[in-house]
Amino acid sequence: MPDVLAEVRKGWVASRGIQFLDAIHAAIVETLHTPEDDNVLRLVEHSPEHFAIPGSAGERYTHIEIAMFAGRTTLVTKRALYKAIVRNLEPFGVPANDVKIILIEVSPGSVGMRGGVAACDLDIGYEIRV
Repeated sequence: MPDVLAEVRKGWVASRGIQFLDAIHAAIVETLHTPEDDNVLRLVEHSPEHFAIPGSAGERYTHIEIAMFAGRTTLVTKRALYKAIVRNLEPFGVPANDVKIILIEVSPGSVGMRGGVAACDLDIGYEIRV
């Protein structure tokens, strides 16, 4: 279920948007053990005048929000996820210190899917506690 929103300043990702999102998704699959085809990822590129970044960050500052089911991971798993995302974004020239990842945890009862059914009432096909 993880839904990902990645935000960057316009221009540097260029035609590599799908590969950029695939890199984030690969880290999620690796650490959270979600199915390969369970991917909802969005990339928003903002004009610099519409995306303020920390003074210590460079032009490739990347802000990532991941909404996922609460209680699915231990702190060890979350740390592994952060590291895997940073590692997978290195080939895009994103400095490790320019990546901010925010996990937004929601209860399965707060997600409607597959025809408007609460996720807590579904067999989603994989374990959420990893």
